[in-house]
Amino acid sequence: MSFCENGGKDIPNGQKVSENIYLCADGKYRWTYEFDMLRNPVLLITTWKVMALSFGIVIVIMLLVALFGGDLQYWDAEDFLGSVRGFLIFLVVLLAVTLLAYLIVAKSYGWKYMVLFTMDENGVEHRQMKKQFEKAQALGWLTAAAGALAGNAGQAGAGILAATRDTLSSEFASVGTVRSNRRRHTIYVNQGLFHNQVYAADADFDFVRGYIIRHCINAKHVS
Repeated sequence: MSFCENGGKDIPNGQKVSENIYLCADGKYRWTYEFDMLRNPVLLITTWKVMALSFGIVIVIMLLVALFGGDLQYWDAEDFLGSVRGFLIFLVVLLAVTLLAYLIVAKSYGWKYMVLFTMDENGVEHRQMKKQFEKAQALGWLTAAAGALAGNAGQAGAGILAATRDTLSSEFASVGTVRSNRRRHTIYVNQGLFHNQVYAADADFDFVRGYIIRHCINAKHVS
């Protein structure tokens, strides 16, 4: 059974459209991508960005509550800045813990992250390779347990999703923005609060990026 017939699990023999991408008989493009998790820390950077954004939202909400709750007359700048400093210290600690967790996960993956992509005119699917997904399941449940113990429902939910789902799918018609970073071999396909990351080697990057942009007719394209 071929790479295309078996969903990309075996040796490829479909129509080759670029160095690593094959057009299969079902009309879907498939390719695999592997990157060094130390040299290309795109997953870590994405996690850090989400955390920083979350903390920024919390601070804005604090200000809005004080504004619309009529408490600004009692507002003390020093107390507020003290709270912000506390949040920032906690954020720095959390980022450091995330870095440590990332290194542990990367080591368990053999420092490599491998993905199978399936793409057609309707969307793109990002599927973590099965060998790694089995490890991700255990790590995901650990994340869920840690979140539950800390009273962090968001962290628990994210951990459960990581443990029970090995694919990310984006529908092109619903994509709001497409952004690319050639140096990191990454195309960001953003759909509301849901962000997908599509990876492609240098030889395949222009083909993948161009195909996604052409089919994301409602998206804003950012270089």
